[in-house]
Amino acid sequence: MSNDNPYSEALFRTVKYTPAYPEGPFASLAAARAWVADFVPWYNEAHYHSGIRFVTPGQRHRGEEGAVLQRRTAVYETARRQHPIRWANDIRNGQPVGPVSLNPGKSSDQEASNSNKAT
Repeated sequence: MSNDNPYSEALFRTVKYTPAYPEGPFASLAAARAWVADFVPWYNEAHYHSGIRFVTPGQRHRGEEGAVLQRRTAVYETARRQHPIRWANDIRNGQPVGPVSLNPGKSSDQEASNSNKAT
């Protein structure tokens, strides 16, 4: 994977490896557009992302992440109190993750510089 445009590269990888991606080429441009029209709402509203504590991008974008994680933590804590034998480890971290970056450790200036370089 190149770093020419990490955001488009990451999106392409996500699309390519989603279970619903077709095995062969799309039959037409219209078929490809229809597939993407179905994929985008699923990705934003139904697919839980491990990198953002298993909330959807839509929930995070709308500012619902904290409330979702608080409710989930309460459910886990109740379940753990009611059935402690089932819990060998701590519950999942229920704190929002904060800012997310595709290339942690690189400054925004470096990322912008890399994406503007001619290949």
